[in-house]
Amino acid sequence: MNPHGNEVPILVLRVQRSALKSAIKSGLRPACVPKIVTCTHMATRYRFSDNNSPHFITFAVVNWIDVFSRECYKEILLQSLRFCIDQKGLELHAWVIMSNHVHLIASAKDGFKLPDIIRDLKKFTSRMIIDAIESNVQESRKEWMIWMFKRAGSRNVNNKTYQFWQQDNHPIELSTNEMLEQRLDYLHQNPVKAGVVWEACHYKYSSAVDYCEERAGLLPIVLV
Repeated sequence: MNPHGNEVPILVLRVQRSALKSAIKSGLRPACVPKIVTCTHMATRYRFSDNNSPHFITFAVVNWIDVFSRECYKEILLQSLRFCIDQKGLELHAWVIMSNHVHLIASAKDGFKLPDIIRDLKKFTSRMIIDAIESNVQESRKEWMIWMFKRAGSRNVNNKTYQFWQQDNHPIELSTNEMLEQRLDYLHQNPVKAGVVWEACHYKYSSAVDYCEERAGLLPIVLV
């Protein structure tokens, strides 16, 4: 929507990748990309719309627990994303896995529904990661994390025992080139702003390398 409440037409989304490469490598936000303003009502205002349009999607671990500080749990999420790409119609355009949350830019292939894909992804990874935590003899945080997941589950009628992911996905349809560039930059700069790496393309668990160096990262993506 524009400030006058009129619907913005969906454009053919083609990002000038050379500009994004420079921005990603330098850590600077391109002048053409406006600063992101946090919206506290995002969960209630935004919904999945056109399946074929890229959406910016965020899901976080309950209580922002740093589960993905362990690589073994990141690998479960990567395997699940690969399965969704191969078998469930997910088109992944960009991604990053941080210690306690995930950002995706994704759409769905014809005949598939993006909300269903994300729902199944979260449901499956929730179960698999909790099982992995429970069976990990080297996990020093096991009892505390399981207690936190059980407490979160007891407060949500949609869960029988545990809750791993927060309820919302915060989907935002990226209906203009400006929005797409903005979210790509924001997503890839997450590890830099968190102090994990100096440059976005050095972070293993994101698609930055696909965009700034034009070589394949850990997941197959469809460049936008």
